[in-house]
Amino acid sequence: MQQQSNAYIVGFAAVVCLACSIVVSSSAVALRPRQNQNKELDRQKQVLTVAGLITADQTVDAPEVKRLFDENIVARLVELETGAYVDSESAAGYDQRKATKDPALSRPAGPNSAGLRRLPKKAVVYERVTDGAVEMLILPIEGKGLWSTLYGFIALAPDTTTIEGITFYEHGETPGLGGEIDNPSWKALWPGRRAFDDRGETAIEVIKGHAGPPAEDPYKVDGLSGATLTGRGVSHLVRFWLSEDGFGPFLAQVRAAEGGV
Repeated sequence: MQQQSNAYIVGFAAVVCLACSIVVSSSAVALRPRQNQNKELDRQKQVLTVAGLITADQTVDAPEVKRLFDENIVARLVELETGAYVDSESAAGYDQRKATKDPALSRPAGPNSAGLRRLPKKAVVYERVTDGAVEMLILPIEGKGLWSTLYGFIALAPDTTTIEGITFYEHGETPGLGGEIDNPSWKALWPGRRAFDDRGETAIEVIKGHAGPPAEDPYKVDGLSGATLTGRGVSHLVRFWLSEDGFGPFLAQVRAAEGGV
């Protein structure tokens, strides 16, 4: 076979592609455990941040993150349709996003303004606990923004109505516009707001323009300049996950429990 023939070139390219694919696949398999560990670490950091145990700009190493999480946070599985704890199963290792894509572990979402197509049958609820008492409930939230799906957490006080914080850990919104949902100054506007009105209806929303302080404007949060649709998406997804289609049944059980949480 001539070295410069078409057959030689095609064969050589095929061998190189095969070798590269083997290297890439092997690397992906070898690095998967570390990637999963990093994903779990980031999730724990986000929970600790919205729980007020660390700040977003604080540098915390992995052992300290694990210590703070293990000492202060309890993760529990909840059946969304009934709101009941699934005490027979551990929340450790449960991948809610993966479950959402599995027809056996999820269900159609039905029409909704959050842009969700499927819902997991079970979701993880995080509790910030001090001396055995639950001080905060932390719920995972997700929904469509302008360009992407937003993934985050919202924290509620034991009364299930007062908002303690909100954070988004993954999205593809425009930097400087919709991406300002990451801005600590904007997230600082949420604590003290009220998720539900006096009738128990979800009332919190991101408005266009400026809202007053929580005491004067408890159900409204400042809009994002130049990102009205992203702000509207945040309103929709937060309301969805606090409604009967999301964590509403769970929150109702918490409110009905004797002595609250």
